[in-house]
Amino acid sequence: MKVKNARFVISISDAKKYPDAIAGTSSKEICVVGRSNVGKSSFINMLAGQKKLAKTSSTPGRTRLINLFSFNDGEFVLTDLPGYGYAAASKSEKNKWGGLIEGYLQSTDRLVRTLLLVDSRHEPSALDKQMAQYLYYYQLPFTVIATKTDKLSKNKIGAAVQQIATALAIGRDDVVPVSAQSGYGKENVLNLIERYVSASSTDNEDKKE
Repeated sequence: MKVKNARFVISISDAKKYPDAIAGTSSKEICVVGRSNVGKSSFINMLAGQKKLAKTSSTPGRTRLINLFSFNDGEFVLTDLPGYGYAAASKSEKNKWGGLIEGYLQSTDRLVRTLLLVDSRHEPSALDKQMAQYLYYYQLPFTVIATKTDKLSKNKIGAAVQQIATALAIGRDDVVPVSAQSGYGKENVLNLIERYVSASSTDNEDKKE
């Protein structure tokens, strides 16, 4: 897939407002979720080929809303969910962010794939494992994106992928290593997104017949 354009659509502070926000549109959605400071905004900017589409910050917990981005004039919408696991956040803030994440995942009928971002430098956290289990439980297809591989030597990337796959009980092929700094893995992710969106469209056509 080649990204011709990408734009910010809307921020949503309450998952209950999500249906109204997408009314009148029909784009399939790819969701991005991960712990605070895992590099979600940088990842989105890498896919878009823009530096400032999604706001980045060195301060964890910056993404506190559901942010929607339209790619290729609505070919698909990328949904950026709040980061989880920000230790300095208050309990009420954590509950709110958790409610936004779960509220979206339970209300959307356009989601074709969730991209679960984890830091390639570390074994997945307890919250990463919990998120993977949640997606398994509700039968929400997902692919794991291993971020920040530029921080690793080339011969350590394979070991990191295996560590993540083992920790989350998934296959190695379900872990895609990327680097927002170098662009490594970008083409692989975009090709996967194209396949997910196309497969969903084909399934919908089959259901109509």
